[in-house]
This record gives sequence, structure tokens and C-alpha cells, in this order.
Amino acid sequence: MKKTQKNKRGASGPYRWALTAFSMAVVLSAVLSLVSESILDGAGMAVAILILVAFIGLGIVFDVIGVATTAADPKPFHSMAAHREKGAKEALLLLRNASRVSSVCNDVVGDICGIVSGTTGAVIVAQLQRSLSWESVLVSVAVTALISGLTIGGKAMAKPFAMKQSTRVVYWAGRFLHLFYR
Repeated sequence: MKKTQKNKRGASGPYRWALTAFSMAVVLSAVLSLVSESILDGAGMAVAILILVAFIGLGIVFDVIGVATTAADPKPFHSMAAHREKGAKEALLLLRNASRVSSVCNDVVGDICGIVSGTTGAVIVAQLQRSLSWESVLVSVAVTALISGLTIGGKAMAKPFAMKQSTRVVYWAGRFLHLFYR
């Protein structure tokens, strides 16, 4: 009887995580979209570009954290935790949950940043077309291609850093989380 209960609990784990990831995605997407829309409403081109760069940067930073968490070795963090260094326990928590941390950072936050970047790109396209008095699909294609290139290129450049400096990245993520765990 215990074995069937264990199997049922083990089987519900992935579904529970999928539901949690779904819920986080909905909430984060709503919050980030609301923030983006409220800032972009009536904003000029410079503000729209700043918002775009911020979301692309946020996606790259979270991609770095997700990759570093899967690549880091927990041994240095055990030593740091024994010496009561701030953020070491939180770093170990990240490493113990590396697959979920990676999923949240790379998939949930990364995808949301990509979607909000696309929405911001649409605002930029509309502003460019209005200011140029030139409605062309080429403006849309150029902005979309530039956003894709910056996002994908930025992540491609950041991944080797995340892997080589995984201990440092996870340590600083742990230090940041420590601010909230006090």
C-alpha cells in the first residue's frame, strides 16, 4: 500500500511543477506586461528603446543564472555555508533545485522577456512608421530581426561566461536572494 502512495506522490510531482510554472508564467507575464504597457503609454521613442533594451538584458541575465545553476559545483558552497557566508545557503538551495531554477530562469522569465520585447518592438515600429510617414513591412521586419539578433546573440555570448563563471554567478544570485530570506 505504501508503494502505491509513493508512486502517486511521485507521479504528481511533474504535474504540480507544470502547474506552478504555468501560474508563475501567467503572473509574471501580467506584471511585466502591465509595467511595460504603463511605461510605454504615451512614451517617446527613447523610452521605448530603453524598455526594449532592459527586457532584452533581463532575459540575458536570467539565462546566465539558469545556465550557471546547472553548471556549478556545490562543493564551494558547502564550505561557504559552513563559514556562514551570506548567500551560501541560498546558493545551495538554487543548486539543489537546478532543474527548476533553470526552467524558471531560461524558460519562464526568458520567454516572457522575449514576448514583452516583441510587444515593445511593435510599439517602436508604430512610432517609426508614424514619424517617417512611411508604412512598410520592411520597418517591422527590420525591428523584429534586430530584436531577435540582440536577444539570441546576447544569450550566445553570455552562455560561455555563465559556464566558466558558474560559481561566481550562483554565489551572487545567492547573495541577492539572501536579501529576501533574512
